[in-house]
Amino acid sequence: MIEVYPAESRYTSDLGWLQSHLSFSFGEYYDAKNANFSVMRVCNDDFLVPNRGFGAHPHSDMEIVSVVLSGSIRHEDNLGHVAISSFGEVQRMSAGTGVIHTEHNPSSTEELNLLQMWFEPHTRGLEPSYQTSRFDPDQLQGRLLPIVSQQGAENVASIQQDLTIYLSKLAAGEQIAFDQSSSRKTYLFVIDGACSVNGKTLLPRDAARVEQESGLSIVADQDVFFMLIDLP
Repeated sequence: MIEVYPAESRYTSDLGWLQSHLSFSFGEYYDAKNANFSVMRVCNDDFLVPNRGFGAHPHSDMEIVSVVLSGSIRHEDNLGHVAISSFGEVQRMSAGTGVIHTEHNPSSTEELNLLQMWFEPHTRGLEPSYQTSRFDPDQLQGRLLPIVSQQGAENVASIQQDLTIYLSKLAAGEQIAFDQSSSRKTYLFVIDGACSVNGKTLLPRDAARVEQESGLSIVADQDVFFMLIDLP
């Protein structure tokens, strides 16, 4: 079963300095029928104006992944970590027993766009941790490139959950297969361009939630950049 969620179906919050397009319930937006997909709780498509961001705030018992699409993000937390990341870099924070952090756009001229995702950890009460990882954008073409996984690896951030986040770019007409157990779930988000997933069309910023499918055939209807998440 593949359920397509068009970009315009997302809830949009506009605070002036921050515009967020929310794929799941978050903050002021609550929909009991749209609180999660498997262990995925949040997928926010955020745009931050220059020199603005989120002040110090706490998190606990959540795996938080930020994927920068354009611009840069500055992270600082009470564990002593400070990092500035741009496209090609991923920030992963395991909030565990509790962490306080800030996030903001450090540029005075450039808008920041990032995908911030929250996942339930496999175990509550873990020790908090933070990691920045880097991948080669040139390696995205024609393949599913893992950027986050439970095991982690060189250029792949580790996460406290049985999931893998991939990024991929396909040229128009190119096709890629993703094989999985029908007992698992897949979340697919089109960042740019358009593709078909088992015959269903996805346009820019559309998402698909996949269940009970033993494999996916992803065909680029035009040049496409997308994220795929393999979930329990």
